Amino acid sequence: MGRTMFGASYALQKDLDEWLDYYNNQCNHQGKMCCDRTPMATLQDGKVIWKEKFIG
Repeated sequence: MGRTMFGASYALQKDLDEWLDYYNNQCNHQGKMCCDRTPMATLQDGKVIWKEKFIG
């Protein structure tokens, strides 16, 4: 992986925001909790299950 030098903090923030969006919304993850879903899908599914279990 290459290195990037940022001339301004807003350029760094823009790249970070784009990477976080990709990581959380487009990139499927392996593992016990995600099961080949994105982290955002895992979170949303968990909220539905929590509401059904504890709120009724």
